[in-house]
Amino acid sequence: MSTAEKKGAAKVTVTRKTFDEVIVPTYAPSNFIPVRGAGLEVWDQQGKRYLDLTAGIAVTSLGHANPVLAETLCEQARTLWHVSNNYTNEPVLRLAKALTEATFADRAFFCNSGAEANEAAFKLARKWAHTHYGPSKSRIVSCLNSFHGRTLFTVSVGGQPKYTEGFFPLPQEIDHIPFNDIDAARAAIGDDVCAVVVEPIQGEGGVIPANASYLLALRELCNEKNALLIFDEIQSGLGRTGAFFAYMNYGVTPDILTSAKALGNGFPIGAMLTTKEIASVFSVGVHGTTYGGNPLAASVACKVVETINDPAFLDHVTDAGAKLVSTLQAITDDYPQFFAEVRGRGLMQGLVLAENYRGRSKEFVAAAEAEGLLLLVAGMDVIRFVPALVISDAQIEEGGQLLRKVVKGFLKNVS
Repeated sequence: MSTAEKKGAAKVTVTRKTFDEVIVPTYAPSNFIPVRGAGLEVWDQQGKRYLDLTAGIAVTSLGHANPVLAETLCEQARTLWHVSNNYTNEPVLRLAKALTEATFADRAFFCNSGAEANEAAFKLARKWAHTHYGPSKSRIVSCLNSFHGRTLFTVSVGGQPKYTEGFFPLPQEIDHIPFNDIDAARAAIGDDVCAVVVEPIQGEGGVIPANASYLLALRELCNEKNALLIFDEIQSGLGRTGAFFAYMNYGVTPDILTSAKALGNGFPIGAMLTTKEIASVFSVGVHGTTYGGNPLAASVACKVVETINDPAFLDHVTDAGAKLVSTLQAITDDYPQFFAEVRGRGLMQGLVLAENYRGRSKEFVAAAEAEGLLLLVAGMDVIRFVPALVISDAQIEEGGQLLRKVVKGFLKNVS
């Protein structure tokens, strides 16, 4: 391609086929390309409208193209984009104050993604243990079927072997135990453990809430063994369960908490929150990131936090979550041959496929897409619902009607 042709590349027509021609094949996206969104609706290149109950995998919690966030971003873009970490900036300081005032934390570290937030958390935990107890206290305990990111460290801590195949040798001193199994936790968490990491609600692992007794037991075991308790709230945080962070509903406080996804409503940003004491083992130069906490991302995140961490807004999420559960339960009751149960918290719900349809979640999601309903999978047996938190009663009702239509068609057309 000539220089002149490259200059005009941004204006050329692109289709789904273009993806296969120019993008590294780490994903297999749907056949349609969304080009416009508003709230919980998106439209593709052909103008077809879809009801989106995925929110970009729990990211656009305030809806697509949120006008308040768009104006916030534009205002900041006209003011200051980037200054490097040789300086700080006002938006990131305001964001840090908002998050620390709203949570257990005293200190915040900002980065670009959930994986980076977890990477920082795991490094901090090992640094903390090494500083206070020596290098022998380095083991990390995680849960089977967990998901904590795609860096080599975070994918190793995650409990899904399919994501580590072909990447050996992996980081060492990492153990995986069954989720919600207190006896397994007691057996695994010894004096050499520096940290235990858990999702209060396993997202990719099947939308499985932790038992309150399990999280309390982890807290007590970490206290006993001088280990840090890390909550990965990248999917469950920022109002998703009806609380600002899910740990607040459980009454169990972690030592480190990670956040991303909804924090920027689609603008890349991640955060690691912790206490002053734990943060103190990270000194200047020990860890960092070029773009973390830049003014653009921080200004958007400030507005997101301000919007979500409001009692009236969180009450709406609780009410909407109850309506969604009621809708999904009614469908489950009407089609027990197809769905086994509804599980989750707030606006993070999973429909578990019945025995005869296990392994077919992707087929079901594809059938829903054809009807104009966007859903997610959470493994091969679970349909996942993580809509924007601003979802209305009418949209929940529409989603239920479309879901019933999909089930009827699936039962009719798929053997």
